[in-house]
Amino acid sequence: MSVLLETSLGDIVIDLLTESSPRACENFLKLCKVKYYNFSPVHSVQKGFSFQTGDPLGPDSPESDGGSSIWGVINGPSQKNFTVRFSPKLKHSELGTVSMATIPSAKDADERLAGSQFIITLGDNLDYLNDKAVIFGKVVEGFDVLEKINTAFIDDKGRPLKDIRIRHTVVLDDPYDDPPGLQEPPESPLPTKAQLATVMIADDEDLDQEVDEEALERIRREREAQAQALTLEMVGDLPFAEVKPPENVLFVCKLNPVTQDEDLNLIFSRFGRILSCEVIRDKKTGDSLQYAFIEFEDQKDCEQAYFKMQGVLIDDHRIHVDFSQSVSKLSDSWRTATNAKRSSQRGGFGGISNLEKRRQYRAAEAGDRLAEEIGLEVAAGVEALRGIRIATNPPDSVMGMTGGHGRAGKGAGALAQDMMNQTMAVHRDGGEGV
Repeated sequence: MSVLLETSLGDIVIDLLTESSPRACENFLKLCKVKYYNFSPVHSVQKGFSFQTGDPLGPDSPESDGGSSIWGVINGPSQKNFTVRFSPKLKHSELGTVSMATIPSAKDADERLAGSQFIITLGDNLDYLNDKAVIFGKVVEGFDVLEKINTAFIDDKGRPLKDIRIRHTVVLDDPYDDPPGLQEPPESPLPTKAQLATVMIADDEDLDQEVDEEALERIRREREAQAQALTLEMVGDLPFAEVKPPENVLFVCKLNPVTQDEDLNLIFSRFGRILSCEVIRDKKTGDSLQYAFIEFEDQKDCEQAYFKMQGVLIDDHRIHVDFSQSVSKLSDSWRTATNAKRSSQRGGFGGISNLEKRRQYRAAEAGDRLAEEIGLEVAAGVEALRGIRIATNPPDSVMGMTGGHGRAGKGAGALAQDMMNQTMAVHRDGGEGV
């Protein structure tokens, strides 16, 4: 048996102890069912101790009667209060204990009466309340809301300076039959004039309303970023809170597993030029991990996409968009992998992917190869000439006919020189050697 309280600070779920406190549980459930608690203010906040609510008007309204039980609501003021019984097994020992506020009976000092007001504890081991409030439930969800109430700004009477109210109640499970005469409203009723007259600073009132929306959004983002940075510093994700993350990279999560890089690129490219867009995948299976990083060329484009794309439906999934600072470890891993990919696309030298050989070295290397080829061909020509000279070894008569010994010696050198010149010319012209 459970009840959901929708408050101006968030939702609280209460499990009811129907076996230990059946009468108090029935009263609370039926009051929730007829929407009696709607717009009831939270009052008497005592930090680390408890807060009280359940009076539709609150203790400061001159029209308040302190609240009524469900039987008083149905049958009139004569049944405004009902007698409660305390269970010796139930103690206010835990944070989030829910109990009915009671008053002593005028007829019997040992008898205590309850109406509609209830207390939720904000601390542990509050024995003072054990014989003054009858326990009928415990909070199982919404402890963050209790913390917000505990830290709210209050006046000297324990009244929150900014209203904290029960907006709506939802009965999740009701084992009791409705008492005769109970009428459940078809919808939540609007606040009465008497209730509206008790408003101090409305729970939905914006204290910074004179500032334009853009400035408010910037302030909100700065506050969130500071809080997140301090958290990340404490857990070791950031070296210090003021470190600046990439401001042109968006983190997109809650993606549909079927969403591809190209899909996101197409959707987000309307905000500006995208340098990279990658859905992160499992290294072994290749399955989408349902988050991605999108890097914009311009920071303003990135910010515009952040404002416009939050909560947008893509492939039947409502995405969440944030800046990469909030997921620094994932962002760093993605950045490292992206840089490695970009470096590998540029080639490499000497076994290192991001090194590149200078162009003049390449030109010199090409020249060396050309000179080497020419040298080999010239050497081959000279050796061929030597072989011819040795094999021929002309007699003196032939030497005399050719102009003597000097022509044979000069002829070999000149022929070698001619072959070298021809080979170099052929290389310059792009042809083949003779």
